[in-house]
Amino acid sequence: MRHAKEEPSCSATEAIDLISAVKELHGLSFQELNKLLRDSENFTIHYHTEKGLMKIDMEKLAAFLPLHLLGVLMSSDRDETLFRYLLCGIRLLHSLCDLASRQSKVEQVTILLDDVKVSEQLLDLVFYLLIVLGGYKQENHNFGLIPLVHSALVASSLHLLTGCIASQWQDLVHVLLAHPKVDIFMDAAFGAVLTAIGFLEIQLSAHHIDFRSLTVERMVNFLCQQCEASLQFLQSLCQQKMFRERLLRNKELCGKGGVLFLARAILKLNVPPFTGSSRIAAALSRMKAKILSILLSLCEAESISYLDEVASSPESLNLAKSVALEVLELLKTALGRDPKHLTSCSDRSYPTGFLQLNAMRLADIFSDDSNFRSYITIHFTKVLTAIFSLPHGDFLSSWCSSNLPMREEDGSLEYDSFAAAGWVLDKLSSLDLSNGTNLEFSSLPNNMPQTSYEHQRTSLFVKVIANLHCFVPTICEEQERNLFLLKFLECLQMDLSKSLPEFSINSDAPKATTVCRNLRSLLSHAESLIPNFLNEEDVQLLR
Repeated sequence: MRHAKEEPSCSATEAIDLISAVKELHGLSFQELNKLLRDSENFTIHYHTEKGLMKIDMEKLAAFLPLHLLGVLMSSDRDETLFRYLLCGIRLLHSLCDLASRQSKVEQVTILLDDVKVSEQLLDLVFYLLIVLGGYKQENHNFGLIPLVHSALVASSLHLLTGCIASQWQDLVHVLLAHPKVDIFMDAAFGAVLTAIGFLEIQLSAHHIDFRSLTVERMVNFLCQQCEASLQFLQSLCQQKMFRERLLRNKELCGKGGVLFLARAILKLNVPPFTGSSRIAAALSRMKAKILSILLSLCEAESISYLDEVASSPESLNLAKSVALEVLELLKTALGRDPKHLTSCSDRSYPTGFLQLNAMRLADIFSDDSNFRSYITIHFTKVLTAIFSLPHGDFLSSWCSSNLPMREEDGSLEYDSFAAAGWVLDKLSSLDLSNGTNLEFSSLPNNMPQTSYEHQRTSLFVKVIANLHCFVPTICEEQERNLFLLKFLECLQMDLSKSLPEFSINSDAPKATTVCRNLRSLLSHAESLIPNFLNEEDVQLLR
């Protein structure tokens, strides 16, 4: 790796000291750095290395480290050596920021990190690093351990913003929106996460047969953790109204489908049956729930219609329909599972996120939009018909109950950049993933009351049916009139026994009688959900 050119104010000796400081100090936690600093004079710490005693001026380290890392990034080859060094540097920056935010002894370091110039350099570093990570490509798939370092860099770089710039999301959003290159940040952030997801997809495809191998399972689990941490960061930004409204004006991400490309890539991730790890399967489910949450936040924005934006060109509309199809396929799988069969499933020990609930929310939004209603009708009516064809007892327990045997559990990953970087750097040093401990992050539960979940699920089911059945002459095209009803009747003539794999649908039973009985029960239950979960208009369309 070629060394970066420093500013004229930095001598060659200081540049070498910075490189040495990064290599020697990145492994020290903020507690260890704080102890060294408390024992120091004039903010110069003394640290024993294999090469002897090392003196480091912490003021200069804090002042010049962001610019140094930016210089190294701009002047070096894009290889594992560069990424490894940058990960060490980002890890050290995280420790310095933790240090500065906790102790009065390091007020001078705090002042330096809060300096406008240093803050600008930190933002420039994160922005440019995300651009590089998003654009990283290799001709073949012989990546070695690059995916591990890459995914950790993406997550650590994003979390540097809350670690060093602003700890509160609303404050961070104000800083980002005030930056003249906010669009570049948005493009780069989503692009970097998309590239990391691409690495994960390659690993899942290459290793799914050997998932019982501890080495492979650890590698893929680490990639899942980093991708989820990055995606969770984007989700938190999109939950802020000001950021969301600004994102909707980003042509690359909204008008040209940048967010949709990321959504499709994540929704296509899969662990083949019987070969996967339960914690990896749960992590993929949480990631899918999070990207659906991002799409929901954009669709529910008030100032700009996201679906109108994506429908503004044939290319982005087709992309949106492909994402809608992935959502429907996901729903077909989820709704085809009998909740009674999930009680003994081992992967229930890991939260899977509100995947089904978010997918149903999106189905509600898509089915209520004139650009997608016919598409949803064509591709989803068979599943809806199969649900209404269930034996009455199964239908009641699934859709008219306030006490499902199992329900989805959501959780927020408590990401630790220092631990993540340390784990992958340790593996790079040993070149042996089979040794050592697993890296695990705890998950903060983010659940809702039991009955609220069941009632939301049923209300969304009713809303989708109401949307598909509704015909407004001033909005809908003439060919949509009675399209859902005709498609429903067409599907009733089909063999529906395989549409919901874990349920038993008696093909010899009188379907019309079963459907009418289930519909009456749903209508009665839906009326009890007014006005907290449903409005009168939705239920009226069900009658």
